[in-house]
Amino acid sequence: QVQLVESGGGLVQPGGSLRLSCAASGIMFRVSTLAWYRQAPGKQRELVASIRPSQSTNYADSVKGRFTISRDNAKNTMYLQMNSLKPEDTAVYYCNDMIMGSWGQGTQVTVSS
Repeated sequence: QVQLVESGGGLVQPGGSLRLSCAASGIMFRVSTLAWYRQAPGKQRELVASIRPSQSTNYADSVKGRFTISRDNAKNTMYLQMNSLKPEDTAVYYCNDMIMGSWGQGTQVTVSS
């Protein structure tokens, strides 16, 4: 059974940082292409960043230079380091296995003073 569990969300002030984690089980983690998506209230879910088994990465223009996606194959865990956070980064963040199409339950990130 595929299970993706996000953690690390919370309330942070503008300019602050958070690190999200996604712990995976039931998938061939090492060969999976993984991604972080986010969905703000009233908006469509959007791709934030993705990482291939080769460690190559892609980012949405809105987060380039501020967010870093990474993976630890030994721990079956993916990360999203978010720096210089802005109020418009407020959303529920989801991890996704782009091969299996599996989703986590999401973790709320709120950027507000």
